[in-house]
Amino acid sequence: MPIEIRFATTADAEAIQRIYAPFVRETVISFEDLPPSVDEIVGRIASTLKTHPWLVAVVGGKVCGYAYASAHRERAAYRYSADTTVYIAPEAQRRGIGHALYAELLPQLKQRNMHMAFAGIALPNPGSVSLHESMGFTPVGIYREVGFKFGRWHDVGWWQRIL
Repeated sequence: MPIEIRFATTADAEAIQRIYAPFVRETVISFEDLPPSVDEIVGRIASTLKTHPWLVAVVGGKVCGYAYASAHRERAAYRYSADTTVYIAPEAQRRGIGHALYAELLPQLKQRNMHMAFAGIALPNPGSVSLHESMGFTPVGIYREVGFKFGRWHDVGWWQRIL
């Protein structure tokens, strides 16, 4: 089935919440402790779309993944850099959906005059590392023991890509 990539709307919040919640509850891929509600996702989508792209991947009429960008840091000098995020429903992984999302997200950032894209990846996560490197991201370094979840410390690796 073809993958349709489009801008997210607040009507996608329930599907996005369903994809994201298990990553929060069951993994260290997200450092949130509690899954956000659908209403919180609605607010996040609306807020993000004011300044950065938020995309969804639709296969067979169902949202099965999403990607968005956000400000890298708040200081003015960072205004041309963005952090990127991608989540794919487990049953839809390894089907090219992450690649398709990034193939649209990265040009969207360039059109918005962004110069650099960053991705923080909780380690280990070989699937995410592989996706990002296949999209031209290169490793920058590792923040050791920067996140505490499930009773232990976790590292976050950082990757970057010039747009």
